[in-house]
Amino acid sequence: MRVVRFAAQGKVKYGRLEGNIIHCFRGSPLVHFKGHDSSFTLDGSTYELGQVRLLAPCTPSKIACLGLNYRSHAEETGLPIPSVPLIFLKPSTAIIGPEDEIILPSSSRRVDYEGELGMVIGKKAKDVPQNQARDYVLGYTCFNDVTERHIQKEDGQWTRAKGFDTFAPMGPWIETEVSPDDLKLETYFNGELRQSVRTSDLIFDIAEMVSFISSVMTLLPGDVIASGTPVGIGHMNPGDVVEVRIEKIGNLRNSVVGQN
Repeated sequence: MRVVRFAAQGKVKYGRLEGNIIHCFRGSPLVHFKGHDSSFTLDGSTYELGQVRLLAPCTPSKIACLGLNYRSHAEETGLPIPSVPLIFLKPSTAIIGPEDEIILPSSSRRVDYEGELGMVIGKKAKDVPQNQARDYVLGYTCFNDVTERHIQKEDGQWTRAKGFDTFAPMGPWIETEVSPDDLKLETYFNGELRQSVRTSDLIFDIAEMVSFISSVMTLLPGDVIASGTPVGIGHMNPGDVVEVRIEKIGNLRNSVVGQN
């Protein structure tokens, strides 16, 4: 099932996308998610995809991200394989949706794209055992962990470099019926393939990430975990277009503009 969040006729709604038709939910599916046997109530209304504006597919209280979580990336950079997940947070105010613009701050010198697999938490999670972790995941989406590289190096920690408004594009929807274990992830920059990896190359898999992060902080419905980026990151300039494509999930496309 593809869960979309969208704006139409002055309202924001959630729905189930089937082909080009959105079947609207009654309220948010995150309220009703109890696990993968959950049923979501429809309100009977429908929209054509072309009639609406797709928004970021959820509104998380926080985005928990992983650094250095692909073996090939660690090997390329010469860094040791981490013994535990390296986690950091991005603020919810950084989120934008598909086709929204990534705004380069006036103070920026190099802003990079980082294509990633994102997972959306479906129910409150605290100290979750690995063998139960996937029961807490509503589904998966495309994510771009936009980063100001000079600030990241200057600060020695990553909050400012990764926390600017528009630095967390995600979407176009949440795919609930896909296994995340071996998906092809690709990032295209102005139509040119720049990143290509399979999620089987992840150092810490989905269950390990959910279990570890929930041992540190309570994950709430709608929270997002961004699973890390592979080799091939690169910098962006105004006028560029970045697309994160994940097999069986979708295509997240965003253009880049300068700050006015």
